[in-house]
Amino acid sequence: MGTLNHLLGFSLVRPRPRFCAIRIVNSSEVAGVSRQRVLEQVDKELAKGDERAALSLVKELQGKPGGLKCFGAARQVPQRLYTLDELKLNGIETSSLLSPVDATLGSIERNLQITALLGGLATWKVFELNAQQLLSLTLAGLFLWTVDLVSYNGGVSSLVLDTIGHAFSQKYHNRVIQLRALSLCDCNFDKFTESINIIFVQHEAGHFLIAYLMGILPRGYTLSSLEALTKVGSLNVQAGTAFVDFEFLEEVNAGKVTATMLNRFSCVALAGVATEYLLYGYAEGGLSDINQLDLLLKSLGFTQKKANSQVRWAVLNTILTLRRHEKARSKLAEAMSSRKSVGSCIDLIEEHIDVTDL
Repeated sequence: MGTLNHLLGFSLVRPRPRFCAIRIVNSSEVAGVSRQRVLEQVDKELAKGDERAALSLVKELQGKPGGLKCFGAARQVPQRLYTLDELKLNGIETSSLLSPVDATLGSIERNLQITALLGGLATWKVFELNAQQLLSLTLAGLFLWTVDLVSYNGGVSSLVLDTIGHAFSQKYHNRVIQLRALSLCDCNFDKFTESINIIFVQHEAGHFLIAYLMGILPRGYTLSSLEALTKVGSLNVQAGTAFVDFEFLEEVNAGKVTATMLNRFSCVALAGVATEYLLYGYAEGGLSDINQLDLLLKSLGFTQKKANSQVRWAVLNTILTLRRHEKARSKLAEAMSSRKSVGSCIDLIEEHIDVTDL
């Protein structure tokens, strides 16, 4: 072979093999990046107020590999009339869940009323006001209270109570924003390391999680009345989680709400009190959510028996769903306490719920 090469006037040189590093990209990584990009766009559409575009983006990824496997994918219990005994067998005491009494905020309100009364008496004595001046001050106070009630739906009162509750009542603050301090120590138990505070905004996280799993896109959230005022710029808007609900409103305006849509919003309405019940064994907040659901069922012409059936099913369905996804709810609450965007919260839900648990 070598002689032949020499006679032909050239030589054959065997090329040395070259090796290049090739990174094998996991399909889940690509899908995760794609999902994050879409969710970033969802945040942009929500920020612009284009709810239809945001919902359209979410639905395009719904149920697709590497997309949004959890959106509207919650496993639900059969819908029928459940007895109170059946709920008790599932560890649900409806009297502790569906009759929330905000004893904490009520106590703060009573103390403020007593303080205002004592302040008025002190002002009367110090400045030696006559009866006419005292009456004028009283009427002015009643006028301002009426304006707040009529024009702002009690927004000013709610803002004052909520702000004072967060500032001076640890119990109220912990109910809305559950605070857990974990003290870690070294192996010799000689000293404690610094405490780690993990804030879980459980009530609103319950609303957010259940809405997403039921197929309702959260639009945004605020965690206090002061934050709602700062973000929205209106006293008529109270703290809480808002949703993309134009489909629901279209059905209401058409005079025909489908069973699917009613089931979704029934569970979302009860998600906050259900979360509090699972955490504390009772619920204090969420009375307005229950009242709104009650008004909706009455407006749809539900009899008391039919309304009870709807509420009991929603309670059972919501409680069981929250129990299955307790870890995701806690992670979501932590993200919400850090004021993460809606898209980031959705991405977190998708990461912490296994498709086999849906």
